[in-house]
Amino acid sequence: MIESSTLKAKATSLGFDLCGIATAGRPGRLARLGSWLDRGFAGDMEYLERSRDERLDPERVLPTVRSIISLGVIYNTDRPYSTALESGRAAVSRYAWGEDYHDVLRDRLRPFVGWLAEAAGPGFEAFSCVDNGPVQERVWAEQAGLGWIGKNTCLINPSIGSWLFLAEVLTNAELEPDAPGVDQCGTCTRCLEACPTGAIVEPYVVDATRCLSYLTIESREPVDAPLRSGITQQIYGCDICQDVCPWNRRAARSDDPAWQAREVLAYPPLLDLCRLSDDAWRTYIRDSAMRRAGLKRIRRSLAYAAASLPVDERQSALDALASQPSARDPDVAEAITWATKR
Repeated sequence: MIESSTLKAKATSLGFDLCGIATAGRPGRLARLGSWLDRGFAGDMEYLERSRDERLDPERVLPTVRSIISLGVIYNTDRPYSTALESGRAAVSRYAWGEDYHDVLRDRLRPFVGWLAEAAGPGFEAFSCVDNGPVQERVWAEQAGLGWIGKNTCLINPSIGSWLFLAEVLTNAELEPDAPGVDQCGTCTRCLEACPTGAIVEPYVVDATRCLSYLTIESREPVDAPLRSGITQQIYGCDICQDVCPWNRRAARSDDPAWQAREVLAYPPLLDLCRLSDDAWRTYIRDSAMRRAGLKRIRRSLAYAAASLPVDERQSALDALASQPSARDPDVAEAITWATKR
């Protein structure tokens, strides 16, 4: 058996801040996914329904699985502006400030899995993923002792907070498991109260179809009119439920160059983002997680947010958006028209 301490030391040496181990199985927390999907809370994210069976049973992903290794990386960095989000500035979720975490974590995961294979010897099998496999990462991170899933559904570590990227390794190696995380949210409801669209419909349950992260990144359709007014500054993702979480008051910060903020993405003036050309935007998002939303959805969200600007700035912002080729997209054009009428 590979020694747990040796395995964790190797993970640290490769740039992971947390590492824990869970015994493979079907913990009760997994069952919540089924009821969540049945309630229609996944919206356009059909891939979650398609991979339901795999997500509910890790043996469908790796039939020989015995252990699941959960890895975490802190992405919280110093903010380039004031701690309060000032009026007129745009908010890009901080996980997208730096490089695309998928690429960075995969580059760290490959040598880790390679080391595991060498340490385990013949017969070793593994499946690894970074937010792109049919694995409920937060559930396994909780089972592996990295923290607990909070009322905002983020994984919260009691020592370093919730600004964490996760990666998982399913393996047939028998490894000594860690104790699962213990819920420490208590009676706190700050995340529920702060959500501008009421997306946290009850503790530990998020209706993605109301969440600003979903609306600005995942939704392929125009945002329902009643929810558009919630997009005032959050033009890509949303950090509000984490910003208000008491466990993030003293959240750990990373000096890793990969996560340092590109100034153009970290709380810039909203008007400046509207004035950026399509070509400039493509350059900025090329190596960013913002690629997932793509230029047209970003432009659509900028139009929604511009509606909240003072009249003069709003018109300047919308004129700038309308001057770019992306404005020929029907959804972007409709968003600009809606914001103009507001």
